[in-house]
Amino acid sequence: MRSYRTFASRLRRSESQTSFLLQPNTACTRRLACASRYSPKGSALLQRGAYYVDRILKGAKPEDLPVELPTEFELALNLKTAKALGLNVPEALLATADSVVE
Repeated sequence: MRSYRTFASRLRRSESQTSFLLQPNTACTRRLACASRYSPKGSALLQRGAYYVDRILKGAKPEDLPVELPTEFELALNLKTAKALGLNVPEALLATADSVVE
């Protein structure tokens, strides 16, 4: 019984961590009140994950598949939090941001 409880608690923790990772940048930046977030683009991660699932279902061995690093990133800025922290966000950074929460 103890091992089941340990497994269940680990599963709950991993689910909460996974849902945090898969949220769009703007939702996460708004919810956590982060001043900024620079992270891999969620849609690109899901597409690569689908590629790996497809390869495994077609018979490839997981240990034979290469490990890939993300290549697409996105920048989200929360101006309200930055202002509350007393940070000045340069115009150049605002221009390059993928999403800005005001």
